[in-house]
Amino acid sequence: MSLRFVGAALAVPLFLAAAGPAAADDARPAASATTPDEPGLKAPPGWHAPRTEWGDPDLTGSWPIDILSSTPSQRPPNLGTKAWLTDEEYAAAKKAADEQLKLYNLEVKANRMGMGHWTERGVPMRQTSLIMEPANGRIPPPTPLGAELSKNMKSSWTEDTFTWVTDFSPYDRCITRGMPSSMLPGAYNSGIEVWQSPGYAVIKLEMIHEARIIPLAGKGPPPAPVKSWMGYSVGHWEGDTLVVETTNFVPNQPIGGNGAGGRAIPNSDQMKVVERLTPTGPDHIHYEAWVSDPVTLSAPFKLDFPWTRNKDYKQFEYACFEGNEQTRGYIEGTSPYEAAKREAREKARAAGTLQVADRSTSSSNK
Repeated sequence: MSLRFVGAALAVPLFLAAAGPAAADDARPAASATTPDEPGLKAPPGWHAPRTEWGDPDLTGSWPIDILSSTPSQRPPNLGTKAWLTDEEYAAAKKAADEQLKLYNLEVKANRMGMGHWTERGVPMRQTSLIMEPANGRIPPPTPLGAELSKNMKSSWTEDTFTWVTDFSPYDRCITRGMPSSMLPGAYNSGIEVWQSPGYAVIKLEMIHEARIIPLAGKGPPPAPVKSWMGYSVGHWEGDTLVVETTNFVPNQPIGGNGAGGRAIPNSDQMKVVERLTPTGPDHIHYEAWVSDPVTLSAPFKLDFPWTRNKDYKQFEYACFEGNEQTRGYIEGTSPYEAAKREAREKARAAGTLQVADRSTSSSNK
């Protein structure tokens, strides 16, 4: 998979980019993650979260976030602190989304497959971004060290020539989307399932087929030298809210944009993600996640948006790229070193002097 494809599919909606200048009084209310006029974002009067057989709040089910894909993770800069769409802007957003949803049927009629088939498109929210703090809805600037480290953050977004696997991001290589990216909608395969058992919760992710296993029985994280791509999570209950703290991350993975030259800001092994999953009705969960990294980020930021249950959503295998060959293909197709080797082999063949070692190498590459 190329992240350029994913990026094209998740381009900022035009209605957001064209929205008017921000007004100071449009900033997000500090105590509320959601506007009161969006359905399912406040618990109905007298409603209480159901319990599992062993007494924990029951969050189990399918909570795909493909419906959020019309809302960008970071707010377009021209909106400033404008956290909510006006009625007029919201109507325009819904109209634009409806036009996008027509692409699937139009492609069927044209007997072709394009972005209408590949992407999972959501319905707009009044929120102008999934990041709701700081007030501008964007990842804070990096620290000086974070800015310097970001210069070395490579991916298929930033490079045209690939000489080794370090020229790719973990997502390019289908290893992981990391955190917090794994909890955000992608172009497709945005399924999330919550499973529970006594003492454990599991968040199962469709993209990159990862499962976050979260112990709840007072267990702490492993020692600092023990690290994981997705970190290690531990959880506890605060009333109906599942609180999950994740640490012990493998460093130098992308947190998000705003780094040097448009490259991602990397995390350090000091990054911490604190998530809160609060049921707000039979089919809704309020999801929040504070992301902090004192080494590479100048300040923390907060993701804040609703989950909606979809009992009919089924997760499918995420095969990524078949045969695990694409990374090698990029290297052999773009590396000057590999190009020089191919040229030398062709010259040797033309001259009839191809060496046994070269034939052996070619055989091993089949």
